Amino acid sequence: MRTLISIVAIVAGMTPAPASAAPLPEGSADHFAGSQILKYEGGGGLRTAEDPSADGKVPGMDVSSHQGDVDWKSSWDNGARFTYVKATEGTHYRNPKFTQQYDGSYDVGMIRGAYHFALPDRTDGAAQANFFVDNGGGWSPDGRTLPPALDMEYNPYGDTCYNMSQEAMTAWVKAFSDTVFARTRRYPAIYTSTSWWNRCVGGSMKFGDNNPLWVAHYNSTLGPLPMGFDFHTIWQWQAAGLFPGDQNLFNGQFDQLQRIAAS
Repeated sequence: MRTLISIVAIVAGMTPAPASAAPLPEGSADHFAGSQILKYEGGGGLRTAEDPSADGKVPGMDVSSHQGDVDWKSSWDNGARFTYVKATEGTHYRNPKFTQQYDGSYDVGMIRGAYHFALPDRTDGAAQANFFVDNGGGWSPDGRTLPPALDMEYNPYGDTCYNMSQEAMTAWVKAFSDTVFARTRRYPAIYTSTSWWNRCVGGSMKFGDNNPLWVAHYNSTLGPLPMGFDFHTIWQWQAAGLFPGDQNLFNGQFDQLQRIAAS
């Protein structure tokens, strides 16, 4: 039957899918950093009309295929100086707009990095880390590349914590982090919200000792940090705004951002 299907496909001018091909997770293109946090925690109902101060900080953004082709010059002209770009999800999804977004941001002068949307109940942390690094999640000491980032948030397909205990989730994050470090010599930044992390990961391991924190909190003020972190590197403070995608602030001056990208 498989041979007959392949012959029919070839006659019709189509390339048959390999027998082992796995389907992409439904909705992968719509999952971006904060998509589920926005859904479950809201977009800032407590936020005042006043934006957080950018004094002493660097404005930035993050994008995925959800934004399509990005006008990077416009974002640069409006003040964005860094971005994270979604590269992968699970072990099957690759952002079809990754090259335009990752290379385009670099070409206008931005410091940029790649992130992976985790599905920890699908495959182990090492497998997803390898898929990520193999498909855009690498790092180079050029002063223009942010550490790879791991997006840990609410399960878009079911149980909030992916039917995993805090112990199992902690082990998954550690395996991902250790594998990225082994491949790139950089520990990945961890993107999350305080509410999700405290519920699903907890504080048994102090990830903040190695992993920079990219925290989502849609408000005019930051609020408490997740367990295991004493400092935040990037704050995703709004889900939409001046720049395409989400609005971010780097917690420091531009020269500090450059140092993080360089070492």
